[in-house]
Amino acid sequence: MSMLQILDSSGNVDSELEPNIPEKQLVKMFEYMLLVRLLDEKGMRLQRQGRISFNIPSTGQEATQIGAVAALNSDDWIIPAYREPGMAFYRGLPLADLINHWFINENDPQKGRRLPGLFGSKKYRYVNPSAPIGTQIIQAAGAGFAHKYLKENLVNIVFFGDGATSSSDFHSGLNFGAVFKTPTIFFCQNNHWAISVPLSRQSGTTSLVDKASGYGLPGIQIDGNDILAVYHAVSKAAERARAGEGPTFIEAITYRVGPHTSSDDPTRYRPKKDLEKWKILDPIVRFEKYLHKKNLLKKDQVERIRSTFDKEINILISKAEKINPPSVETLFSDVYSDLPWHLEEQLEEIVALKRRNK
Repeated sequence: MSMLQILDSSGNVDSELEPNIPEKQLVKMFEYMLLVRLLDEKGMRLQRQGRISFNIPSTGQEATQIGAVAALNSDDWIIPAYREPGMAFYRGLPLADLINHWFINENDPQKGRRLPGLFGSKKYRYVNPSAPIGTQIIQAAGAGFAHKYLKENLVNIVFFGDGATSSSDFHSGLNFGAVFKTPTIFFCQNNHWAISVPLSRQSGTTSLVDKASGYGLPGIQIDGNDILAVYHAVSKAAERARAGEGPTFIEAITYRVGPHTSSDDPTRYRPKKDLEKWKILDPIVRFEKYLHKKNLLKKDQVERIRSTFDKEINILISKAEKINPPSVETLFSDVYSDLPWHLEEQLEEIVALKRRNK
């Protein structure tokens, strides 16, 4: 199967396939790609300095998340893996929520219960991701069935990596979605590495999109560093889903430029020459060239955008570091609508212990 590419590495566009995206939206898409890159840089530095405990970067994969969210309606559900934070920010999630989450303080919406980077928001329809690989795939199929059963005109998109295609949840999710024609977009970010395991050790097929036909699904392989190709593929998949035609499988060919997480050292398993090759295919640089050619971006505008985000993030970091951690009482909140008697007793004991230790 040939790979869909609309925008090449030099910023040249295939005019016949170029999606009709409003100019303001194109600039917004670029801005949020830059934001994701900047947050990666900040997050990794903070973790290396010992100021936060963990970070999950998505450098090199900005086009997949921003191109996809821009193609969806704001009420469609996003079921991420954990490398798609830009989708939440694009929809309006405050940056302060992430920064407070990084520092696990009392303003962290997750109340310190989630590994930094595994955050979610019901308001922005961005589901809390989980660390186990592939579990979200079958959950997305089930949620899609619920949309269909309730006659909601909604689509959900689920993200996963090439490694997740080896999981049993991948099989169950795609099979269920295909049989019941759920309005689900199965979006595989093939970034070539499942932590330290290369794609060649994950699958006997060279193209993961080939798996779609085995489930009776339409599949498309796209250049995942081409934000216009991502937008195009997700738009078409969403149209099919809303028309009751069922799910689509999208394989986006991209590359994880950074480590799997801040706990990983990719230099131990990844050839340096591969990394250098993919740096040349940087999705942000490619999209920037395209916007320059369309006269939508001025030469000094990129630095201004970056500087504005940089100042905002630095202010939020300075504030977040001074905020106390969540109170111990939050261990018991948001778990039960009515707290069971044994947990009430434990809560009372903790409150009493705090009073005695003041």
